[in-house]
Amino acid sequence: MHGDDMIKYIVALDQGTTSSRCIIFNQLGEIISSHQMEHNQIYPEAGWVEHDALEIWNRTEDVIRAAMGKGGLRADDIAAIGITNQRETTLVWDKNTGIPYYNAIVWQDTRTDKICNELSADGGQDRFRSKTGLPLATYFSGPKIKWLLENVAGLKEAAQKGDAIFGNMDTWLIWKLTNAHITDVTNASRTMLMNLETLSWDNEILEIMGIPKSMLPQIRPSSDPAFYGHTSKDGPFNGVIPVCADLGDQQAAMVGQVCFEPGEAKNTYGTGCFMLLNTGTEIVQSKHGLLTTVCYQFGKQKAVYALEGSVAITGALVQWLRDSMRLINTASDVENLARMVEDNGGMYFVPAFSGLFAPYWRSEARGLVIGMTRFITRGHFARAALEATAYQTREVVDAMANDSGVNLKTLKVDGGMSVNELLMQMQSDVLGVPVVRPKVHESTALGAAYAAGLAVGYWQNTDELRQKWSIDKTWKPSTDDTLRVKNFAMWKKAVTRSFDWLE
Repeated sequence: MHGDDMIKYIVALDQGTTSSRCIIFNQLGEIISSHQMEHNQIYPEAGWVEHDALEIWNRTEDVIRAAMGKGGLRADDIAAIGITNQRETTLVWDKNTGIPYYNAIVWQDTRTDKICNELSADGGQDRFRSKTGLPLATYFSGPKIKWLLENVAGLKEAAQKGDAIFGNMDTWLIWKLTNAHITDVTNASRTMLMNLETLSWDNEILEIMGIPKSMLPQIRPSSDPAFYGHTSKDGPFNGVIPVCADLGDQQAAMVGQVCFEPGEAKNTYGTGCFMLLNTGTEIVQSKHGLLTTVCYQFGKQKAVYALEGSVAITGALVQWLRDSMRLINTASDVENLARMVEDNGGMYFVPAFSGLFAPYWRSEARGLVIGMTRFITRGHFARAALEATAYQTREVVDAMANDSGVNLKTLKVDGGMSVNELLMQMQSDVLGVPVVRPKVHESTALGAAYAAGLAVGYWQNTDELRQKWSIDKTWKPSTDDTLRVKNFAMWKKAVTRSFDWLE
């Protein structure tokens, strides 16, 4: 593959919640080679979730070398690098030694609930929403930084001296690759510290949370022709390549799904489910429990915004059936098991394992199974688990329509669970609109690659990207509306039963 100077490729680094991947794309947006490795999930206490950032960097180095090796590629073959990441996962490290002060605190972690309650005592859960687009919730990075400053010995002093710096995982990887302390507008919009209009850190919020500004990375466009920096000869690429794109994973999937027009939406089925709706250059504040977030910013163009609905537990529910309940051996078994029964048998599964995210934001809710009778089998468990994903997505779609006045025409889907054809048909039935899956399921990595390619002129513009995008399969709603009407009403009733479980 080596030797032709004209042929270049784009590298996407996708640092996710459970694994890190390196995927290399060609000009057509096809995957040339890839490699993926999991990292440990650390649960020190109930509700706490951590990652070892040094382990994640080691895994990242390993997947880069493996993907480059599989493709027979050297640094000169790569035009640019784009990064996409699990969002909100919060790390503080020493800028002189590169050693983290503490494990990364993962987005799912709920240890900051006390901090969030204290902050919302003055001004309520929406205290910072008009500036940040976010409710006060344990999900976001700001309260996690505050927790670290208050609980890690010596950290506050180090931060005041300017030695301790903060980053989400994108910032950590960019720093390890280029030594630049940088994030992009999409990741910055998830910290609860950035003003959506000015796209800069908000001094008032920083003061309220007690976070020194010197800790924070510089905010740059998601696709930046000025480059964040270059890889070094002694790094995992063994050569100098521009690092010039950075998007939080869900925003990257929007770019990968070419959702460049207002009203276009995608849903990513991963550990959780994340649905985004492009609202153009307009900031739409949600009145129905959604988040307002930056969708992307390309170079000097205006930032594009999105409404987002986050569901905490979807694919994680299938993992739970596999690992904790041993109902299935592999995640893909859930589809066959669910097909063994005609319907859910009257059983509903509300997976509020770490509270409920959009549109409820109830951190005190807990998971429940309801409607069980002696008739219920393993098959009903599997089916109810899949239905829970479809219903939670429907609740987000309804909230988006109410906030934006835009009705969804089709839903573009990606992520691990989008290969589950039964779920995709259920999703179409529950929504009453077609569900479309693209040929490249790896929309997140593809979006990071697209953004990097745009920065270096590898692709000319978004129109060219739209032409490269192609459909794999479409599901249309069936004529039977039971799932959409009767069962959805029952689901909503089940959800209310999960509220107020913890005092």
